[in-house]
Amino acid sequence: MPQQTTSTILMVRPANFGFNPETAANNFYQKQDQRSVVEINALAQEEFDGFVSMLRQNGVRVLVVEDTIEPKKTDAVFPNNWFSTHEDGKVILYPMFSPNRRLERRKDILEFLIQSGFSISEIVDLSFFEKDEQYLEGTGSLVLDRANRIAYACKSVRTHPVPLAYFGRLFGFEVLDFDAVQTVEGVELPIYHTNVMMHVGTDLAVVCLDSLPVKSDKLKLQNKLTQSGKKIIPITVKQKFQFAGNMLEIKNERGEKITVMSDTAYHSLNEAQIKSIEKYTKILVPKIPTIEKLGGGSVRCMMAEIFLPLL
Repeated sequence: MPQQTTSTILMVRPANFGFNPETAANNFYQKQDQRSVVEINALAQEEFDGFVSMLRQNGVRVLVVEDTIEPKKTDAVFPNNWFSTHEDGKVILYPMFSPNRRLERRKDILEFLIQSGFSISEIVDLSFFEKDEQYLEGTGSLVLDRANRIAYACKSVRTHPVPLAYFGRLFGFEVLDFDAVQTVEGVELPIYHTNVMMHVGTDLAVVCLDSLPVKSDKLKLQNKLTQSGKKIIPITVKQKFQFAGNMLEIKNERGEKITVMSDTAYHSLNEAQIKSIEKYTKILVPKIPTIEKLGGGSVRCMMAEIFLPLL
């Protein structure tokens, strides 16, 4: 049976982290900052290094790749959007909404995985969808239940139905798609990435059901999660805005399950929600306020899971 969690994570240390106006068009979590570019990048690097250190101290293998200075890539710290890896040795490259984020796809990172002892049997490049302005942004768009071969996805300008269906057919995932919205300044808009509003672990699912406006979609999502053996932990819309949906379950070298969430997310949860998660996994809580504020993404987006077989 496929594994839901891995003990190896790849992370990209930022070289030019900052506010990206291209992605801010539909990522309402991003906020501008008046501090200098140099100061912002230094703070992001400090947060990144602290996060990596915390993971390693807890027995997680972290492969760190330095971002390249040129070309400038403000969002390189979020590698999970441009590639995913799988137990059969496949690496999937994804079509990205923002032209400047397409620069993040780096062959040398895949070569680094091979040098680190992993086997890549095939690279499946879906970036051809970009020429038709069709997008599917990796495990931002897709919340994967790998064990049950289910891909959860909320439809948005970054998650289009054609590449989504193509992914499901090509890789043998049942696709469960739905509309999910958030109200910004009185206007109802699609949630840009599925991993903002839900997380699926081995035994549990953290999900903002209140963000699904269609009752049948909500019921369908609840039923699928329950049928696949997940304990559902609902979060509120307010908690979702604090990145409480942006979690990732990993494991350490001893096979112990760990749910990683940011300090912002953790402090938005109530005691009952925390206890429910702790019944199944340990919780790790890195502090990444600068990355969250300017990048509009949280800890899950920073961790690219490595499921590839060893050489």
